[in-house]
Amino acid sequence: MSAKKESFGKTVGVVVAVCLVCSIVVSSAAVGLRSLQQTNAELDKKTNILTAAGLFEAGMSNSQIEEAYENNIAPRFVNLQSGEFVDAPSKDYDMYKAAKNPEMSTKLEGSNVGFQRVPDVASVYLVSDKQGNITRLILPVHGSGLWDLMYGFLALDADGQTVKELIYYQQKETPGLGGEVQNPAWQEKWDGKKLYENGEVAIHVKKNADPANPHTVDALSGATLTSNGVENTIRFWTGEQGFGPFLKKQAWRS
Repeated sequence: MSAKKESFGKTVGVVVAVCLVCSIVVSSAAVGLRSLQQTNAELDKKTNILTAAGLFEAGMSNSQIEEAYENNIAPRFVNLQSGEFVDAPSKDYDMYKAAKNPEMSTKLEGSNVGFQRVPDVASVYLVSDKQGNITRLILPVHGSGLWDLMYGFLALDADGQTVKELIYYQQKETPGLGGEVQNPAWQEKWDGKKLYENGEVAIHVKKNADPANPHTVDALSGATLTSNGVENTIRFWTGEQGFGPFLKKQAWRS
């Protein structure tokens, strides 16, 4: 009996030791990879911003992406209520994390965009040419689709009114239907569309939209709820609770 107990005790000891070693290995790997994951996430973000800026080219190396971003993109921060540029609230400020903090965000009433709070300070990205002239504004936007929130960048001409690009980089929509928000052919339909008419947000995503209408974009086929989500997202972020005050004030011109 004692031999069996001794054998059982050894088995348990070996199992515990193996589990301990495995946990140490996994933890060490996670810590070691964290920096690489953060670097890759930052590079992916810069790639999407450059795409929205019209500056990304297929085959660009990581160093070329970093150089193009450094030379042409200026990250800034905007107080959404005043529409004025402000200093970064913190060194590693993240507008999406700030939106979850009641002290750094504002609660929305009757939200139709899939989230209930908006950050008081949001990121914007100014695109400049070699002469230092602002050529595009890039606004981070997000809002609900059919299944979950969709995240993207809306690029505007320096007039703050004309759409140049709408790039979605994170979404969980149905492939072949709502997932077509990432189809370049659909994205091209946004180029040249006008956000406002008589000072009010006028952009709409609708079925069989007239291509000649500067305020309408053809909806995604078979994806009504996703299309509605895109419209709600763009109208929110270019409206008074989003970047509307900033775009009307045109603070980047000063």
